[in-house]
Amino acid sequence: MPIDPYIVLLLGTVGIAALLPARGTAAHVASGASTAAIALLFFLYGVRLSTREALDGLKHWRLHVTVLACTFLVFPLLGIAAGGLVPVLLNQPLYQGLLFLTLVPSTIQSSIAFTSIARGNVPAAICAGSFSSMVGIILTPLLAAALLGSGGGGFSGHSLVTIVVQLLVPFVAGQVLRPWIGRFVARHKKALGLVDRGSILLVVYTAFSEGMVRGIWHQVSPVRLGGLLVVEALLLAVMLALTWYGTRALGFSREDRVAVQFAGSKKSLASGLPMAGVLFGAHASLAVLPLMLFHQMQLMVCAVIAKRRAHDPEPRQEATGRASAAASRTVVGTATGPR
Repeated sequence: MPIDPYIVLLLGTVGIAALLPARGTAAHVASGASTAAIALLFFLYGVRLSTREALDGLKHWRLHVTVLACTFLVFPLLGIAAGGLVPVLLNQPLYQGLLFLTLVPSTIQSSIAFTSIARGNVPAAICAGSFSSMVGIILTPLLAAALLGSGGGGFSGHSLVTIVVQLLVPFVAGQVLRPWIGRFVARHKKALGLVDRGSILLVVYTAFSEGMVRGIWHQVSPVRLGGLLVVEALLLAVMLALTWYGTRALGFSREDRVAVQFAGSKKSLASGLPMAGVLFGAHASLAVLPLMLFHQMQLMVCAVIAKRRAHDPEPRQEATGRASAAASRTVVGTATGPR
């Protein structure tokens, strides 16, 4: 079961924010730097994301409609249903964060990695993750406006304008400039990856600092955190089961079912954290906590599932095809061999 080193860095950043929160002038500087970092993040997302890959995947439209339905329909419906657990297991701030978690787009890198390990349809996973990210830039804020409203920890109509300026405009600019700077970004992928992660750490530090200064962390107790973990474990289990057995009922092949399971049951930390910083402002620290915990949980569980899927027996048709190919090679080798 992997422990994501980045989660350790995020938790360390939370600890620093708790001990040394930014105040006064330092808080204004950190807030301005965080705003610039978020814009840079989504600009780089726009440069990296291949529109052609995402649109080419539409040829396999049933798979992508299924992933989008899981990500932006089934997940939010389960999030709304979890409102019945307030105040038994969750308090209202943690529930708002859980509901926001269900609105975030799917991941790209880890979905591809787990699909590859499980011998699934990797090209479909690439397209599904890319298309989900593109749709999520617009759909996640709209769903947040509809479901969270003004009670969503500081979310308001003004946030939509902020979303357009701070997220959508940089993303579109990156897409427009991709033909000219895409290769440069690809060549410096490792260095720019550090910029990505450093930017997200800055966003987390700013959000948690503001939360500490405003004293909102007294709303979270160990019992509430335990309740949150239980709810998230159930949420992940339901989505993993639904994406696996539901796709079998829909007639998908095994390889496609693997891709749908890993792309349709996971949520993106890289997209969700910056969005939460824009949408929730001072309440972002409580909003991102469920997403951070869910991210680590999905990595650990999906790593186990992917390794087990890798040992699944091959479908009969595929095995027969390989046997026929081997027999053909044997016949050809016999016919052309030395006499």
